[in-house]
Order: sequence, then C-alpha cells, then structure tokens
Amino acid sequence: MRKIYADNAATTKLSPVVLEKMMPYLTEIYGNPSSLYTIGQTAKKAVEDARANIAKNIGAKRPGEVYFTSGGSESDNWALKGVCTKLKARGKRHIITSKFEHHAILHTCAALEREGFEVTYLDVYENGIVKPEDVAAAIREDTALVSIMYANNEIGTIQPIAEIGKICRERGVLFHTDAVQAAGYCKINVVEQNIDLLSLTAHKIHGPKGCGMLYVRKGILINNLIEGGAQERGKRAGTENIAGIVGLDAALQLAVDTMDERCEKLTKLRDKLIDGLLKIPRSRLNGDRVHRLPGNVNMCFEGIEGESLLLRLDMAGVSASSGSACTSGSLDPSHVLLAIGLPHEIAHGSTRMTFDESTTEDDIDYILETVPGIVEMLRAMSPLWEKIIKSDE
Repeated sequence: MRKIYADNAATTKLSPVVLEKMMPYLTEIYGNPSSLYTIGQTAKKAVEDARANIAKNIGAKRPGEVYFTSGGSESDNWALKGVCTKLKARGKRHIITSKFEHHAILHTCAALEREGFEVTYLDVYENGIVKPEDVAAAIREDTALVSIMYANNEIGTIQPIAEIGKICRERGVLFHTDAVQAAGYCKINVVEQNIDLLSLTAHKIHGPKGCGMLYVRKGILINNLIEGGAQERGKRAGTENIAGIVGLDAALQLAVDTMDERCEKLTKLRDKLIDGLLKIPRSRLNGDRVHRLPGNVNMCFEGIEGESLLLRLDMAGVSASSGSACTSGSLDPSHVLLAIGLPHEIAHGSTRMTFDESTTEDDIDYILETVPGIVEMLRAMSPLWEKIIKSDE
C-alpha cells in the first residue's frame, strides 16, 4: 500500500544530513560545555558556532541574542512571561495577540491574565490574516507586548509581520513572533522586520525534537523562565543539548539554502491539490489562497467528521491531521477555524495536509483519487449530510 506522510506541520523526518552533523556529539564529543577540559570546551565551541550561524540566518546582529531552549512552546512561554513579568513593575499590564495563535501563546496569555494582566485578542477574519491597523488601534500606554505568529500552524496563513513590527517599533512596544512554522519557508530578518523576540524549533524543519531557540534583541530585559545554573549567559539553566543545538543549526542552514527551490515546488503541488479538492461539492479552503505557506492545504468538507476522514485516509496510506498536533486528542472543533468564522458543524469536517520537499506529484494525484471517494462514503452515512441536502431542495 502507498504511504504518504502529509503532516509535516506536526513534525518532520530528521534529515540524514542533519543526523550526520549531530552524531559526533551523541557519541564522541559528549562533554559538558561548562567543563574546562578539552572534550567540554570542544562541545562549547560547537554551541557557540551554532549560535553565531543561527543568528546570521535570522538576520540578527549578534550571536548573543540567540538563546537555546527545548522547543517552540518553551520559547513562547519564556518570551511572554519573561517580558511581561519584567515590565509589570513599570505598569505595563496589557498584552496584544490574536485569536488563532498556537496554544503555547494562548494558554500563556491565560496564565498571565490570572496574574492581573489584560489581554486583547485580535480578530483574524475569514482570510486568516491579522490586520496591522487592528494592532495599531489596540496598542495602549500600558501595552507590554504584541505577539502575533508569523504563519499559522493550522491554516498556514502568513501574517504581515514587517508591517506589524514597524507599528510596534514606532509606538515603543515590544513585538514577539512565533515563527515555528515559517522558518525555512519565509525569509526572516529580525532587524529589517523590527522583530524584538522570535521563537523557532528544530523539528519542523527536519531537525531533532527537543531543541529550539528564542531570539531576544539586545537591550531587552527579560526574566528567567528556568532557574538553576549559569548556562545561556545565566538566562536559561540546564545542561545544553549539544547534539540538538548542532542539529537545529544544520537544519536551519539547509532550509535557508534550499528555500527558493523548495517553495516553488511545494507551491505548485499545493495549488494542484487545492484546485482538485475544491471540485468536491460543499468543500472550502480555509485561509487566504495566496498568503499561505507553500506546503499547507487546510480544507473543510460539509457533512462529515474530520476524525472519520483522517482514519479512512490512514487506512488508504495517507497520514494527515485535522489541526494542531498539540490538540489532537480534543473533540472540540479547531479554535483556529472558529476564529475565522466557521460554524461548529463545518469546522468539525476539517483536514490539514502539509507537505515537504519529498512530496511528489504522484502523491498529490493519489490523494486526489482517494479523498473524493472517502468523502462521498462518509456523507452517505451522515445524518447531517442528509439534512444539508434536504435544506437545498
């Protein structure tokens, strides 16, 4: 049976090139970077070389602006909690974000609300894009931070980050972006885009799980999230994940080097799949058609449950999802789809397919041959579909 992995937004396969770069630090150069002996100092050099290269690849001015973490969720938590608790003493108790952020942002905002912060959740509209003018209108004298994701993890819409960053810089408000999905697919330059803090993780770009980073522009004071040691210049305790850090660097470098070619290929495959799936009656593409990640297709099919579609796809050899992997156990409809205005009954019938450079045109053809039949079969068993058909008569 054919096997197609179409859930790269959840995680990606570790690149053989990345693994090769990591192996010496898993087997031979295993010393603690805080140690003074040679094997430890060799490991330390690998960390600092990776820091400098990652800084270069996101357009940062200084390697010291890059801090290594366990992944995107920790980086998001640290950015929000670190900045907001620091600025609280100055009367800055207001946060601006959007309604369709990753739960690492939304749940952190909820935690900060319980500590007395006020959060403005901006609309994202039917096209799944935040309007810069809404950000400008929401900024107040007591605004501590604006956090808007670079690209949405479910519907793949790319936000006007440079415009939002410009507004925040002009108004003297710090700007954080979760760029976990954007890395390797969008050209990131933290200086040109006026980004003050930025989150990344390795496993979305064919790197290892368990390693990410937070960019913090020099001059920004941020409280620690993890205490207990002098690592990361005293800002993030814990023995460094040397192999993971080397893997993050190698994965980001590979992604940057191949970005143009990959994105061109994936955009063509994405558009072919969208065009084909839209031929299914009562189907819809979620999010903007143009301003979206090149490998992201998120569709709704009325009259069916997304979970049933996913199980049938899996039986046919296609691994897809209905949204964020972080909420895959929930029976509630996606908060992202509700945020763009979909009613519950339609949002329940969603599926997300996300591809990488290994995806072929034959894979897309197979999906287009498979999905319509599954949708037709599920609709034939659905009382909801019967009700929809009768309402049309």
